[in-house]
Amino acid sequence: MIKLQSLSVILLALVLAGCASTATEEPVEPVTDTVDEVKVTPPEPVVAPQEYSAFDEDLNPRMPGTNRLLPRTYYFEFDSAVISQDDLASLEMHATILRNNRDRSVVIEGHCDERGTREYNLALGERRADTIRSYLTSAGVSPRQIEMVSYGEERPEDPGNMEASWARNRRAVMIYR
Repeated sequence: MIKLQSLSVILLALVLAGCASTATEEPVEPVTDTVDEVKVTPPEPVVAPQEYSAFDEDLNPRMPGTNRLLPRTYYFEFDSAVISQDDLASLEMHATILRNNRDRSVVIEGHCDERGTREYNLALGERRADTIRSYLTSAGVSPRQIEMVSYGEERPEDPGNMEASWARNRRAVMIYR
């Protein structure tokens, strides 16, 4: 039993000696098992390419591959039925849409400003609509997809009585069906 007590005292002395610190030793930081945080970013979700419809809910045509509407109104100079060079690109897009959608048709309305006689303005409105029709058919659109009507000066876009108003009234408008 004395042996056991002696052994206990020795063990206690060793433990206390191991826990004792001296002023000259540097503090030892405790070792901990830590795992470096790794940020895992999930992969980007795979998004299927967005399907664009050629028409909006009101049958207005969109630029191919976008949701932007194509212009459907084309303006003319005074007493003229000549298509502007700036309008050719959008008219070509209309032709493409109509060729790709043979079940769709378009009505082309010809309009004029209030200057000139009623008969003259009806004829000029018809020439403006016919210019647009001719362009579309030369680009491969079936003539059966195109109707024309001239309103002359009867349906002004702008009822004003000055050049800016008249310029807005000299137009051809495409209406899809």
